[in-house]
Amino acid sequence: MTLTWLLILTVVGVFVFDFTNGFHDTANLIATAVASRAMRPIPAVVIAAVFTLLGPLIAGTAVADTVGQIVTLDGMPAIAAVTVVLAALAGAITWNIGTWLFGIPSSSSHALVGALCGTTLVTRGASGIHWGLGSEGLTGVARVTITLLVSPVLGMIAGFLAQRLARLALRRATPRINGPIKHLQVVGTALMAFSHGANDAQKSMGVLTLVLLLSGHLDRFVVPTWVVFLCAAAITSGTVLGGWRIVKTLGFGIYRLRPIHALNVQLASGGVILGAAFFGGPVSTTHVVSSAVMGVGAAERPRGVRWQKARDIAWTWLVTIPGAGIAAIVWWWIASHLFSL
Repeated sequence: MTLTWLLILTVVGVFVFDFTNGFHDTANLIATAVASRAMRPIPAVVIAAVFTLLGPLIAGTAVADTVGQIVTLDGMPAIAAVTVVLAALAGAITWNIGTWLFGIPSSSSHALVGALCGTTLVTRGASGIHWGLGSEGLTGVARVTITLLVSPVLGMIAGFLAQRLARLALRRATPRINGPIKHLQVVGTALMAFSHGANDAQKSMGVLTLVLLLSGHLDRFVVPTWVVFLCAAAITSGTVLGGWRIVKTLGFGIYRLRPIHALNVQLASGGVILGAAFFGGPVSTTHVVSSAVMGVGAAERPRGVRWQKARDIAWTWLVTIPGAGIAAIVWWWIASHLFSL
């Protein structure tokens, strides 16, 4: 197979990955607003689409830069290097579809990182992975791992504090306050979508830019504008056509959300995700939003939180990186035989 056809397959693979990412991640942007009946699904999707697109255009591409430099494939023949990335995309897509079938909000960030590390380990060894443990500071896998570990904890704490503060501020409010709160959720949904675009939607942008660099179409790592638009369009399409199972899990399966709960989840998770974007660390929108829902529930009625669903999400969190890595290795084995690498 020629390099041109491999590049075309990789672009298709990035689009499909972002589409499946929409099943998991972008659906989280509208789950709380839909569950609390503040917004109907279609208007919520439109707002999510617009502000997801604006995120990387306004806030920059720091997360894409981080993801694109997790692995080092310099020195490999261009066809082999692109195939490594293509197999990683296939592994991440396989994991996304598998967890979607069971309605489990798994992390596309974890899946992609695990898949990239898996294919790189079998082709370049540990030296091909940028671990980020040297004198250059917190970079590479170290930066990714820390942000993926810390962000759900911050999401839960932020959700807990937001709910406690809201209860204190609204302790004398009447049920009529629900009207203005529902209107504020439009702003909350826009904040989540913008933060998602500034962070989580950038993973595949970094991967595609890496492929363009490896194939000689770029002379330095700079995310092209057309890559930003392609990835934003793909991830939004996934939300419109397939993300509703995850909406059901997050909106109804963890804690019964009322308007004030939904708004607090939006503000808490949006703030955490946007903060991580400026740090250049990719996070899992799924896990930050899920943790914020748990934090809100724990602040009001801990016994009302369905902790079993939380345990299911946590278990998926633990197995996603190795699971996606194994899936990617299988795809690399298949591709290496098909392409005689």
